Amino acid sequence: MTVQELPGAAAYRPTPPPAWKPLTDPAPLLPDPEPYRVLGTDAVADADPELLLRLYAELVRGRRYNAQATALTKQGRLAVYPSSTGQEACEVAAALVLEERDWLFPSYRDTLAAVARGLDPVEALTLLRGDRHTGYDPRVHRIAPLCTPLATQLPHAVGLAHAARLKGDDVVALAMVGDGGTSEGDFHEALNFAAVWRAPVVFLVQNNGFAISVPLAKQTAAPSLAHKAVGYGMPGRLVDGNDAAAVHQVLSEAVARARSGGGPTLVEAVTYRMDAHTNADDATRYRGDSEVEAWRDHDPVRILERELTGRGLLGDDGIEEARVAAEQMAAGLRDRMNADPVLDPMDLFAHVYAEQTTQLREQAARLRVELDAENDQHDQHGTDDRGAGR
Repeated sequence: MTVQELPGAAAYRPTPPPAWKPLTDPAPLLPDPEPYRVLGTDAVADADPELLLRLYAELVRGRRYNAQATALTKQGRLAVYPSSTGQEACEVAAALVLEERDWLFPSYRDTLAAVARGLDPVEALTLLRGDRHTGYDPRVHRIAPLCTPLATQLPHAVGLAHAARLKGDDVVALAMVGDGGTSEGDFHEALNFAAVWRAPVVFLVQNNGFAISVPLAKQTAAPSLAHKAVGYGMPGRLVDGNDAAAVHQVLSEAVARARSGGGPTLVEAVTYRMDAHTNADDATRYRGDSEVEAWRDHDPVRILERELTGRGLLGDDGIEEARVAAEQMAAGLRDRMNADPVLDPMDLFAHVYAEQTTQLREQAARLRVELDAENDQHDQHGTDDRGAGR
């Protein structure tokens, strides 16, 4: 007996809807016409003062972290650093909205988000200094490896979130990507799978104005990147990416929706990249100083500090306390990054396969013989030198 012949089988043969008929009412999915804001609006009255102060401390620390990491590239201690100066509100909020059991999927620019989630600042920079592997254990920290290829972390986030849901684990994945990454095929595939599977994942697009040197207008003709969510059947949210309180609120709502089984959300945070794409980029070739200066008036640290001081929640002592804590973090990062790492050539064969292949074992053995011979020769030369000096 085939499935078709089973009693009641006809009930399991739904008639497909006409191709023109939408599966979802698009109206509730559409983003607001303007980015959502909290600071400087009536909504700030409902914001938790303790949360605002914590966001402020993390923003000050994040700004100093970006400055110190950029300085390390000039000192030759980092091969490259994609600064998130100006985008700290997105980075910090993304880290703080997640529970310990949740996962963060960062791009190469999101080292600050990893640090704000609790990762050691040196471990966050290990990949960018050219050291081996990722620099940290993703499973321990629930932070996926920093992703350099554009948008390839997004399908991974969907896969993990979908797997967690199938297992019954109460886990949400938050995937971060830049506006340039939305032009990649991985972006489409990730959002499509996430919406169809109703995976508990939140996509945070940091629209910082440029994909390296390509402005947003040359990437898309959509009203906003948040509008792209409608085509996949998920809500799109548009938020002021420099308003830390607003980003935290919107992401918190999206995470709660995902955790409760409501499916994915696409959040576009409108922000601005104050520094160049990386230390290897000359941003003056594609944007003017006046544009950058205009965004400084909407600096995420400045607008939150202004709100807190205006409401009497932050005084000179609190500002100084945050600054001192940030300086201490930067000093520790600088001292530890200035120490040369101890490298073991045999690590070349570690973490390649769960069980080393015969070829790898043979290569490792040959290298060990060469290293031992080199060490013996070095020791012999040292003995001769000491004898000659007597």
